[in-house]
Amino acid sequence: HKSGGWVLLQNIHLTIDWTNGPLEKTVDKLAEGAHENFRLFLSAEPPPSLERGLAISLLQNSVKLTNEPPEGMKQNLARAYNNFTEEMFEACAKQGEFKAIIFALCYFHAAILERKKFGVGNLPDAASGIGWNMNYPFNTGDLLCCGQCVNNYLENNSKVPWDDLKYIIGEIMYGGHVVEDWDRRTVAMYLESYFKEELLEGIEYFPGFPSPPSGLNHKQTVAYIEENFPTETPLAFGLHPNAEIGFKLREAESLCAAILSLQPRDGGGEEGSSVEDKAKTVLDDLVDRLPEQFDMEDIRGRTEEITPYIMVAIQEAERMNVLLAEMKRSLAELDLGLKGDLTMSDPMEKLMHALADGAVYAGWAKLAYPSLRSLGSWVNNLERRVEQLAQWCSDLQLPKAVWLSGLFNPQSFLTAVMQTTARKNDWPLDKTVVLTEVTKKQPEQIEGPSREGAYIHGLTLEGCRWDEKAGCLDESRPKEMFCPMPVIIIKAVTVDKAEMKDAYQCPVYKTERRFREEVFTAQLKSKHGQIKWTLSGVALFLDIC
Repeated sequence: HKSGGWVLLQNIHLTIDWTNGPLEKTVDKLAEGAHENFRLFLSAEPPPSLERGLAISLLQNSVKLTNEPPEGMKQNLARAYNNFTEEMFEACAKQGEFKAIIFALCYFHAAILERKKFGVGNLPDAASGIGWNMNYPFNTGDLLCCGQCVNNYLENNSKVPWDDLKYIIGEIMYGGHVVEDWDRRTVAMYLESYFKEELLEGIEYFPGFPSPPSGLNHKQTVAYIEENFPTETPLAFGLHPNAEIGFKLREAESLCAAILSLQPRDGGGEEGSSVEDKAKTVLDDLVDRLPEQFDMEDIRGRTEEITPYIMVAIQEAERMNVLLAEMKRSLAELDLGLKGDLTMSDPMEKLMHALADGAVYAGWAKLAYPSLRSLGSWVNNLERRVEQLAQWCSDLQLPKAVWLSGLFNPQSFLTAVMQTTARKNDWPLDKTVVLTEVTKKQPEQIEGPSREGAYIHGLTLEGCRWDEKAGCLDESRPKEMFCPMPVIIIKAVTVDKAEMKDAYQCPVYKTERRFREEVFTAQLKSKHGQIKWTLSGVALFLDIC
């Protein structure tokens, strides 16, 4: 400090308490008595969105440099490949195999980085998780470590140990970042696509982009990428072209939301309405439409035997009552505030702005169910949920086909199916699982509850479509983002009978965000293997906006 030395502190994001405490205070005082040649270098990764960031004063006192991956598959692939040199290839005894595998590794690295643009479920205000359920810090260090592992394995084995390489790369090096099971499966399917014996002869990574010829050196391969990489499409990631439409729509929505957020809140001239006027209009409409709460004493009094299905209905009605009560209370409170009979509190201000903006108030969302809908659509959806519950609680008989999307806790209904079947057949519950079978019927065509399980409806498919004639998954039609599913029957079976051949294991989520919203795994018949639909991000949703 006094003699003009240089100090480098790396990865200060890993010690956030020390960084935002002692280090921040020390940096504030560094200017006093410092030599003119003294320099302090700090390195850090961007902190995850759910964790604390670096202290503002640290950033303000620093000259900031960032090193981020470029946008675009072509640029990412070229950058990844440039981390390797011709000397590295020449040092390997099996140059042909090493070059082919390294190129595949670089393509894999670029694909999993750039796939994020299609949607990452755990980012703030995320509207889709078709890219990844969660954001992962894949980096150049992972790529170089994997390259070294490939070199070591090729040196010590007569044949290429594909399974070993896939495990080390997919489960340890890159897989070490991945904590979501379905994201781990996506990583594994990418490696299954590229890391195979055919790679040594040459494969097509996506339509129009084959492997580079084996005789090219490093410089020629970089030129090959520059000259031959076609226009980027979602096909480069294994996704359907419709994914590009979803990506562009979300970008446009994000831009419009940002523009709207810049508008002055206290506007309202001769022609425009003020925030209070807009909120009051919506408030009056909601008060008129708000459903009545369920009479829980009456429901319990009519219950002779509490079966698993009746327990689900009671629990759902109780949760709905909590939500409706809070909506009624907060709307009445805001109404008094707008009239001037009550002082406007911070929660009342937030509710007022939410009503004016057509958004769901955070206080309601906390007591409700996951949803990405705007306020108008959300209220319509709420009325449908209350209607189903009212019919269910009126006679306490299982509906002919349950609208699974209309439940607060759909997992409890699946458990009820397993409990009912297990009791009937005297099976242990922990050895019982659910299987799905897609019918060709619509809800109105169901004549009565299933004897083998339960009929459910309301699910929507993303990433492909359901071919009702063939009874299996098929490619999505252009510009059709989602495909409504017909009625599905859920059955409970013992674990030893749970395997289904030629079926895609399809995750079912509550909303398009996907992150931490999994309900169960459905089995959908398919003529293709797991790889195609996994890379396409195929999933079922209970609710889409």
